Amino acid sequence: MITVSARITIPESELRFTFSRSSGPGGQNVNKVSSKATMHWNAVESPSLPDDVKQRFLTTYKSKLTTLGEVVIVSQESRDQPKNIQICLDKLRGMILEILVPPKKRRPTKPTKGSKVRRLDAKKGRSQTKQNRRPIKGE
Repeated sequence: MITVSARITIPESELRFTFSRSSGPGGQNVNKVSSKATMHWNAVESPSLPDDVKQRFLTTYKSKLTTLGEVVIVSQESRDQPKNIQICLDKLRGMILEILVPPKKRRPTKPTKGSKVRRLDAKKGRSQTKQNRRPIKGE
């Protein structure tokens, strides 16, 4: 059971792990131990996520989903299989926590009168600086 927040928990029955040999250094250990963990979680059909959170998850992580709607998370950071499993679970928890709070709606605002005046004064000052660099006609 993965507890993401007070209202979201994902049972381990929804997660599917596969293991394979890691790449990279590790000597003889890398050739005989399957420590790389690959976690599959079907986000589309998961009843654990509320509908609003699920919709945000699917739109935010659209590029990380397979055609079946599964999220595939891989970890081979550690030489220990249980640690790689925990890293996969932490990555999933972090992904859900990122989209848990809905983003605030942007309210368009108009520039204040003072900001308009400051902008125009800056433009006039810059224009005057450039005019002062020009040679004077007639000399």
